[in-house]
Amino acid sequence: MNEVRKRDLIMLIVGLLIFAVLQGLISVGIIGSFWQLNLILIGINVIMSVSLNLINGYTGQFSLGHAGFMAVGAYVGVVCTTNFNMPFIAALIAGAVSAGLIGFMIGLPTLRLKGDYLAIATLGLGEIIRIVIMNIEYVGGAAGFKGIKHLTDFTWVFFIMLFTLFFIKNFVNSTHGRACISIRENEIAAESMGINTTKYKVMAFTIGAAFAGIAGGLFAHQFYLISPNSFTFMASFNYLIMVVLGGLGSITGSIAGAFVVTFISAALANWPEFRMIIYALALILLMFYRPKGLFGYMELTNMKPLRQLLDKVSSK
Repeated sequence: MNEVRKRDLIMLIVGLLIFAVLQGLISVGIIGSFWQLNLILIGINVIMSVSLNLINGYTGQFSLGHAGFMAVGAYVGVVCTTNFNMPFIAALIAGAVSAGLIGFMIGLPTLRLKGDYLAIATLGLGEIIRIVIMNIEYVGGAAGFKGIKHLTDFTWVFFIMLFTLFFIKNFVNSTHGRACISIRENEIAAESMGINTTKYKVMAFTIGAAFAGIAGGLFAHQFYLISPNSFTFMASFNYLIMVVLGGLGSITGSIAGAFVVTFISAALANWPEFRMIIYALALILLMFYRPKGLFGYMELTNMKPLRQLLDKVSSK
């Protein structure tokens, strides 16, 4: 455990150094406003893809309604800050709790389903959440919620992203995470060994939904207007692309997938009609040459050169 903690500390220091460099480049104006926005979106997409990977990659479920939980966190967050003048951190926590609670209530009945049936159920439930929000006048209905305070910045997103990564990493490496992985590998065998499969599937679903709610709160407070159209099925599909592109069951892959997809979207901002074509071609090529994604189940810290370097540093 001491070695694991040392490696975590080293990776945390690396993360802080990356933040310092990027913040310095922003301060001197080398990174302009357009790429500042995309750095924030990369951080939010990392939170979304890692939380979805916990459900789809580590627990082996197939959720297609992740944007619905993001919508819950977004709307609860903006109501807390705009209508009740609550602190930003309290609004994010309220959004996470609300999304997690809805994830728990949805997970109990639906996670007894498997495969395509679960995908269809979560897709439908995500759309139900969006349609319900669209018909609530208190939050602006179909026109969207206006007058949102601009509270999200790169610092907030980066450190919440770091917290998300370390939380999910430690969850995956815990006994609960190992139970989730065993369900992914063989649910019947896991159940025969005494693992309560429904309990752990609901647990992973709830945690993933809660972090999606936090991402939704950050997303909503980046813009002055949000509408239900920001949380459609295509948004959920976009996050699924990030997870599959990076590798199901890899936190490093989720980071890489979020970075690649967000970068492609930014680079093709002037040609939106080509974006989905390039996504499709990228996925087709990936299925041919890397069917398990860019990283598969592999993590950055498990790669031999980096692992040797971490061993040397942690031994000193």
